[in-house]
Amino acid sequence: MLLTIDVGNTQTTLGLFGGEEVVETWRISTDPRRTADELAVLLHGLMDSQGSRTAIADAKVEGLAICSSVPSVLHEFREVTRRYYGDVPAVIVEPGVKTGVHVLMDNPKEVGADRIVNALAANHLYGGPCIVVDFGTATTFDAVNARGDYVGGAIAPGIEISVEALGNRGALLRKIELTRPRNVIGKNTVEGMQSGILYGFAGQVDGLVDRMARELSKDPDDVQVIATGGLAPLVLGEAGSIDVHEPWLTLIGLRLVYERNRPS
Repeated sequence: MLLTIDVGNTQTTLGLFGGEEVVETWRISTDPRRTADELAVLLHGLMDSQGSRTAIADAKVEGLAICSSVPSVLHEFREVTRRYYGDVPAVIVEPGVKTGVHVLMDNPKEVGADRIVNALAANHLYGGPCIVVDFGTATTFDAVNARGDYVGGAIAPGIEISVEALGNRGALLRKIELTRPRNVIGKNTVEGMQSGILYGFAGQVDGLVDRMARELSKDPDDVQVIATGGLAPLVLGEAGSIDVHEPWLTLIGLRLVYERNRPS
């Protein structure tokens, strides 16, 4: 089986593939203080904790694919692959790794590995032109043209960052649960904040997607919009521009990168 690991700023998502099928997924917090030994224990524990699911518990990892937005954590995962999976082919998405995605940016090295991997998976699954909206620590918008090239995007503060900042900087405000309020017009402070966050971000998504689609294609209706990331379900029902929800888009992209780079 192939173990894919997407290290984000806040959470790390792991996926186990049997062929092209996602067999199991996990989310853990991204902690730069964890050592390679701790990460290895955590990985083994997750895969051995499936109870009656012996297919997972007894799975043999035959390949690793990793991308990371956190350099210090990536360093520790390199140690994990060297010390605990030394006999397993490992592909880390970084300069020199074949993705098949042409990055049409002023400085291609500035683009995060996860965004390139998302572009690859989106084009593979749905074709271009398309836009990927990734709801993570930041909300990122990535544009892929009809040829499958990564042509650029936008970066906005993430939902959780905005909620935290609002609670910290507002004297009479507080941290709230991220859930749908009873009405758009809130009847109390909590509902007012929930409305502003939920419907405000949905409006942001629709507005940015509309502008990007008009730049990306002569017919904006041809542009597929794919949502991914841990907080995507919160906005899905309110952002009318989203066509598809693909929660494991980055993991699928990692599988594709692994297939392009694994030893014969």
